[in-house]
Amino acid sequence: MSGTIYDFEVKTIDGKDQSMAEYKEKVVMIINTASEWGLTGQYEALERLYLDYKDKGFTICAFPANNFGGQEPGTDSEIKNFCQTKFNVTFPLFAKISTKGKDIHPLYNYLTNDSPFPGKIEWNFAKFLVNQSGEVVARFHPKVDPFD
Repeated sequence: MSGTIYDFEVKTIDGKDQSMAEYKEKVVMIINTASEWGLTGQYEALERLYLDYKDKGFTICAFPANNFGGQEPGTDSEIKNFCQTKFNVTFPLFAKISTKGKDIHPLYNYLTNDSPFPGKIEWNFAKFLVNQSGEVVARFHPKVDPFD
């Protein structure tokens, strides 16, 4: 069992390996995203939130996932283009992963099984809030607006 998000390696949307430890001392919102769903418009609110607080030690880590209704069918490059073109996203985007099932990414296995807020991901745009020590301190349903 892992103790914090810092114990995990992920891939950026451009395919580069990255440690979540790069976010030490930041407040992080981890979110599973999708391009073809009614809540996709949350990208706009997420970008505003990021721009409002990035200089105060906050970041968003978006993990596209195709686990719910096939709502993220694109490749990583297509997803990146969509996010940047349609929503001007500048917060970190990561390679498409699985958030449930046999091929669940280790980070999401931790978030849904070993964090203080376990439970299956309800749908796209589930949000986990992580403190400056890498500990999950809150979890929000997909329909909760990022500013709430």
